[in-house]
Amino acid sequence: MKRIALLATALAFAACSPAQEPPPVPTPEVPTAGAEATPPPASNVTLDVLTADGIGPLTIGMTKDEVVAAVGPTRTPDAVGGPEPESCEEFRPERAPEGVLVMIVDGKLSRISLVDMSTVKTDKGLGLGDTADAVKTGYGEQAKATPHKYQDKPAEYITWWKGGPRTEPYVEDAAARGIVYEIDGTGKVGAIHAGSPTIQYVEGCA
Repeated sequence: MKRIALLATALAFAACSPAQEPPPVPTPEVPTAGAEATPPPASNVTLDVLTADGIGPLTIGMTKDEVVAAVGPTRTPDAVGGPEPESCEEFRPERAPEGVLVMIVDGKLSRISLVDMSTVKTDKGLGLGDTADAVKTGYGEQAKATPHKYQDKPAEYITWWKGGPRTEPYVEDAAARGIVYEIDGTGKVGAIHAGSPTIQYVEGCA
């Protein structure tokens, strides 16, 4: 009887005690919508196709500050980009591929050039080292050839403008966009200039 009484007392005590709650299950963290890991900055920005309007993140007409934010400042800060850099300067951005040269006129990106055997191509698949015939075939009657200012034939300039050939001898329309292929004395592309009417500058900012 004593054992039965003790058992009954224990059962009654257990019934009066609050039930123990199970330990909480950890909830996996759900990333906030739109939150992504920021990749480390690349040493070079992808600039592989040049058009009359720009290349990669660079667009003709953007400010110098925007250019620097996109591809970095000049690789050679001690070099002077022109006799009057406040109005016209050229430099090679430090995060752009080798041979990419930008021209800033009155604080805005005016043209982009491919020089020094750059491997970048235009949207026609043309690049430095291609023949003048290849350029003329690529554009057909839309391109116009003019004599080179300093070299004899086969050196020349092959110019293409968006919207078709221009009739004026020198294009001054600030909204015009085009590409000039500078053909050297071997009959091959030695430099390419794309952008505003400053593509007609044969001496850069000089």
